[in-house]
Amino acid sequence: MASTYTANSGIEKIGAGEQAGTWGNTTNNNLDILDRAISGVGTITLTGTTTDLTTNDGVLSEGGNKVLVLAGSPSGTNTITIGPNDQDKMYFVQNGTNQSVIFSQGSGDNVTVVAGAKTMIYADGSGSSANVVDLTVGLNLGSLTVAGTAVTTTGAELNIIDGGATVGTTAVAAGDGIVTNDGGTMQQTSAATFSTFFNANVYAAPSAIASTATLTPGAAQSIYQRVDTSNGNITLTLAVGSLAIGQYIIVDKTSTSNTLTIAYASNSTGVSLGNSVDFAIAINNGTAFSFVETVKS
Repeated sequence: MASTYTANSGIEKIGAGEQAGTWGNTTNNNLDILDRAISGVGTITLTGTTTDLTTNDGVLSEGGNKVLVLAGSPSGTNTITIGPNDQDKMYFVQNGTNQSVIFSQGSGDNVTVVAGAKTMIYADGSGSSANVVDLTVGLNLGSLTVAGTAVTTTGAELNIIDGGATVGTTAVAAGDGIVTNDGGTMQQTSAATFSTFFNANVYAAPSAIASTATLTPGAAQSIYQRVDTSNGNITLTLAVGSLAIGQYIIVDKTSTSNTLTIAYASNSTGVSLGNSVDFAIAINNGTAFSFVETVKS
């Protein structure tokens, strides 16, 4: 009775009464095939865009390794065809090339392993319509550690970071954390810290002016400026060339005594605030600053 072979690894099953005096060689070869199927690591050097990964009956084959390390410099996406298409296979794959690799066994589903990725796949050996399946898709991780640090987030939290479409109405408290990019490193900062920053930078509030002066913003920032006229009339010249469209100036006359005259270095019309005026507001309309409102007491 002639030898036969196992369905998935091609291990030779010696026929009854066969291979007298030589069966030991066959047995040793079978053990090598088993060893490769259980723990074998094989490096496959890829070239071009197609590769055959075959397991032949009774011999050590590339397709018989448990772990496949893909190397070389394929000219593009490389399709590896697992053969024969009626063998069940399971592989651990490390793609060490600079190209994506597609594993196929038949006309069914394929698996793409991108450059640099590692994964586990199996081929179902169902013939011409065989499928290859990625076992890591939808992998349920009970815990995950990255560079020694345990990741304690939930899937729902990750979905929010990824751009979840559902927006809630949870109130924001001072102690709540806000994630921000700090020079390339993601940090969590309290809402109170952000509030302090925005309040300090939404507008500038210099010290009160008590004599004729020129107000020159140091940056493109709206200004709230107090002017004390209690000791005499004051002329305040606004040099506001650095302010952007839509930014504003609020001039607060803090005393009812005397007059505050507001002038511009160029390109705008000033205004005089007498005893009955508390403050004035000006907005940059794109070509010039002009006062759009004065508020009287």
